[in-house]
Amino acid sequence: MNDFTAFVYLAFLVGILGATFAFMWKMTTSTLKEMDKPNINIHPEMKDVRSGESLLVFKSKKDENDGDDEEIIIVRK
Repeated sequence: MNDFTAFVYLAFLVGILGATFAFMWKMTTSTLKEMDKPNINIHPEMKDVRSGESLLVFKSKKDENDGDDEEIIIVRK
């Protein structure tokens, strides 16, 4: 292998290493930016429910010792 082919080989190797590092850096940065954004997914059936409204809740397991008849109130943040 002569000097020219070794130079071309090393130039491509350095170029690929640089591109790999740049790609990893960009993907890490974009992933961290996506993690900072709040992810709010509201169920389609809950879109019409306003914050503070009482909801009807059905519990099939009856506990005689539980005297709580509290209303469930939805709070959206």
